[in-house]
Amino acid sequence: MSFIHKKRMIVVISLIAGISLASGLVLYALKQNINLFYSPSQLAIENISDQKNIRIGGMVVKNSVVRQNDMKVEFVITDFHSEVKIHYKGILPDLFKEGQGVVAQGKLGKNGEFNASQILAKHDENYMPPEVAATLVKAK
Repeated sequence: MSFIHKKRMIVVISLIAGISLASGLVLYALKQNINLFYSPSQLAIENISDQKNIRIGGMVVKNSVVRQNDMKVEFVITDFHSEVKIHYKGILPDLFKEGQGVVAQGKLGKNGEFNASQILAKHDENYMPPEVAATLVKAK
């Protein structure tokens, strides 16, 4: 092999290695930021790490909302098969209310209760988050 062929081979191998490394890093970063959606029934069945950031959705159970004076709120959501207690500290969306669909993002606690970092509520009377609607259809 001549010197030029060896040089081309080294450049090609370097490019392939660089692209592979970049692709691997991008996939790793995306995997770390994926927020999977679960229903209360799925949480009861699956073994989910308390370090994993997830979303959980369902209907807010009537008379389950407990507001505390330091902006802490506790409430229960259901998919009509299982229930999960949610803890949240912050301002709830204006459209949050009992009997309505919500999606909470956060981490599952070791006690089976959910510590939410964000609460999303529907934006009009006819809308429900698609994940919540699909889960409720399966439950009925």
